[in-house]
Amino acid sequence: MTLVLRLLLLLLAIWLLGKILRSSAQKLRPATTSLPPLADRIDALLPQTQCGQCGHAGCQPYAQALARGEDSINRCPPGGEDGIRKLAALLHTDYLPFAADAPPPKPKAVALIDEATCIGCTLCIQACPVDAILGSAKQMHTVLADECTGCELCLAPCPVDCISMRPATSQPADWRWGYPVIAIKAIKPGSST
Repeated sequence: MTLVLRLLLLLLAIWLLGKILRSSAQKLRPATTSLPPLADRIDALLPQTQCGQCGHAGCQPYAQALARGEDSINRCPPGGEDGIRKLAALLHTDYLPFAADAPPPKPKAVALIDEATCIGCTLCIQACPVDAILGSAKQMHTVLADECTGCELCLAPCPVDCISMRPATSQPADWRWGYPVIAIKAIKPGSST
């Protein structure tokens, strides 16, 4: 009986040791870091203007086409030459100048609505892919400059041409007040005007 008991204790000890070693091996195994899918990495490099100038419905469809090898890296004007270089590095391809049939790159611009002319038709709101235009039917609309990507998709549907594109200013020193400025004269205490 003692021999059987010893064998059972030995088997139990071996089984416990196996469990401990297996658990330790799983904890010590280096974590496998998987990269996001190629289309997601490409999409992260694109400017997210959703403008469609590349011929696709937005940045994600363009990224998917690039990942499948169905389009070239030189079709995104908002991304500029820097964007082409980043895409070339990620995809391990040569740099290509902008495609001849692609729109030329332009400086970043922001839509501006002439609120006195706006009739409140909401066509610009429907056209904006990033919801940067606020307003309601038969009311004036305005553009959230921080949200506007400069895609120009709001220009064509406007029936009264009250939307224009203005260069985007990124520095506080570039900003200018758009209304007349009235000079303020300092008055010394005790003096009459």
